This record gives sequence, structure tokens and C-alpha cells, in this order.
Amino acid sequence: MFALVDVNSFYASCEIAFRPDLRGHPVVVLSNNDGCVIARNHEAKLLEIPMGAPYFKVKSQFERHQVAVFSSNYALYGDMSHRVMTILEELGARGVSIFH
Repeated sequence: MFALVDVNSFYASCEIAFRPDLRGHPVVVLSNNDGCVIARNHEAKLLEIPMGAPYFKVKSQFERHQVAVFSSNYALYGDMSHRVMTILEELGARGVSIFH
């Protein structure tokens, strides 16, 4: 059996996991030093916020549409990735092959 697993908008989804009040609202994650957009959830994509856009160029759009903006938190994303992989590895014990 093969399964393709993709966590939708992973960085943004990690932030929303700890802020469930943001479900259904646009969320973006910025790069190191808050330079540019590196992740967007579905609602932010609907606002046509471009990936890689410099923060200073889209800041007013974020304010206008009440976009929740997060600085990147790689420790959180690493932990959440580990949790996902642990669950998948448990499935592997049931006969599902895991490829990283």
C-alpha cells in the first residue's frame, strides 16, 4: 500500500493548531527576520497574497484584510513534523512503507 501525505500549508497549519480561533481566517508566516511571505493558508491564498512577497509591500493588504501574521518558528515546525512522522511510522508498523 502507498499513501502520499501532504500537510496542507504546513507552517500556517502549525500556527493555527495552537490558535484555533484563526480557523477560517487568512494566516501567513514570514521568513527569517520577517522579510517575506513563506507560507499562506487557503484563506490567504484566496486574497491573492503572493508567495515570497516582501512583507513591507503587502503589510497594508494584511491590515486591510485582518491577516494573522506570524514570524517563522522552526522549532515548532520541526516538532510538529516529528509528530506527523511518528504517526506515519506507527502506520508503518502495520505494513505501510514510509519514504522521507
